Amino acid sequence: MDGKLLARLGAVVFVAIAITATAIEMTRKEEAPAEEPARLAEPVRDPLREAQRRCQQLGQSAASDADCMRVWAETRDRFLGRAPAPTAPPQNQGQ
Repeated sequence: MDGKLLARLGAVVFVAIAITATAIEMTRKEEAPAEEPARLAEPVRDPLREAQRRCQQLGQSAASDADCMRVWAETRDRFLGRAPAPTAPPQNQGQ
């Protein structure tokens, strides 16, 4: 067999296979996935997140706000995976 003839035969076979695969793919009926009704999840309210937003809105003055300093310390502890620092119980001096 001649080289050109073999190349042409290979090209015709390739095109025939491509057309057949395309025809099969186009006739295939896709099953629509059964859609479950979407549930609206109530977002969990995180008081720490709300306090962070408040401190963010304070801007520069948040650096001197005691509540913001507490919120930032709690955020840092949560991020680093540390247990929050225990608060000392109030000491009654006049018992």
